[in-house]
Amino acid sequence: MRIPKTLLLVSGLLLPVVFMSCQTSESDAWKEMKKVCNQISLPTFPDRTYVITDFYNGKDSLYTDAINQAIEVCTSQGGGTVLIPNGEFRTAPIRLKSNVNLHLSDSTILIFTSDCSLFNTVLTRIEGIDCYNISPLIYAYGESNIAITGKGKLDGQASTANWFAEWRIRGIKGANGEKVNEKTLLYQMKDDSIPVKQRIFEKGNGIRPQFINLYKCKNILLEGFTINRSPFWLIHPLLSENITIRKVKMQSHGPNNDGCDPESCKNVLIEDCDFDTGDDCIAIKSGRDEDGRYWNIPSENIIVRECRMKDGHAGVAIGSEITGGCHNVWVENCRMDSPELDRIIRIKSNPMRGGVVSNVFVRNITVGECKESILGIEQKYWHVAEGPYLPLFENIHLEQITSKKSQYVLHLDGFDDKAQIRNIYLKDCSFDGVEKTEINKITGAEGIHFENVTVNGTPCVKTHF
Repeated sequence: MRIPKTLLLVSGLLLPVVFMSCQTSESDAWKEMKKVCNQISLPTFPDRTYVITDFYNGKDSLYTDAINQAIEVCTSQGGGTVLIPNGEFRTAPIRLKSNVNLHLSDSTILIFTSDCSLFNTVLTRIEGIDCYNISPLIYAYGESNIAITGKGKLDGQASTANWFAEWRIRGIKGANGEKVNEKTLLYQMKDDSIPVKQRIFEKGNGIRPQFINLYKCKNILLEGFTINRSPFWLIHPLLSENITIRKVKMQSHGPNNDGCDPESCKNVLIEDCDFDTGDDCIAIKSGRDEDGRYWNIPSENIIVRECRMKDGHAGVAIGSEITGGCHNVWVENCRMDSPELDRIIRIKSNPMRGGVVSNVFVRNITVGECKESILGIEQKYWHVAEGPYLPLFENIHLEQITSKKSQYVLHLDGFDDKAQIRNIYLKDCSFDGVEKTEINKITGAEGIHFENVTVNGTPCVKTHF
């Protein structure tokens, strides 16, 4: 059967727009999601409870030693629950260990100090670059069967008086007049191929740390709590697998306040969470540049469902540190709504980072409004247009999306002379309040498919492009 085609004129290129049923079966993809979901199991813990106040010496201003000692005793005795009772408890960074459920009682507020002299130095990754840095506020390395649960609150106290001070964000002006901060120095170390063991940022020279960083861990549950005022990314599972994050409220509006960033992780379920963040609500990562190519571990089998996204650069983003690639992402039954939410789905990289992103399935998303586009793709992120590692994004499906307000439906910024964005499918979607006359802005893409799509109440046909 001959398939009807038209040509879409965008950025000087004639691209085929095919109005047809999607060649890849969405039903098969969602069946596969169910299989992945069934593989994700919750950690279990012995019925033993260790209350942190039983380990407190009655003298310290912080409960750091009491909490970490309770965790050590709990793990050494085979595991259980470390209970933080109702009340306010101040602490320095916490080290989570295997078979421990750190449980916050309903009225618990765990407040973390910003005094860098109290932070140990640990192996971690900052924006896709490996390094030793001051400890995340809650950190685990190589542990299994771990959890943070309960309805209490984690408060990182980040503000312009400490983590967001001007010198930390903008840097200190050097002799050459350029502003440099620790993160800039780390970028330079990466560019200069300095060995990881020499990339050390300690005490007052530490880079703003993640709130929760779980590195090379398995069987993880994060459930029920509220997290706010984070110095950097809120939740950062790294090189980990079998992860469940549910009913967590992420409320933090500082610089680089991504909500949840699984990086080079496998089998991740993020469900029934609330995101109100200063950067991407969810940002899937897999390493940056040489460090990402060294590990070459993708993020794969990521499920996002029943979540609510408010402010942020994107509801669900993939990248920009996506050098190791990303495959098999499912997003369903979410509500995204805010004039300060830039994009609903965002995929980003550049020719120095590279990365292959494939098999992204999105359905049943209700959008009140967003600032720019429903699907935003950037392949020259951070104004990098040339390099040896061209990113490739392909097989992206959007189905049953409704939106009340945006500038564009698609904003795809690829390369002028080649199509590294391939096979975008939109089906059974209704987009209202699309403000731009050119409702799609597309460069460097091929194989854009529409089926039963309306824009501003009108079926999407050739005359709209």
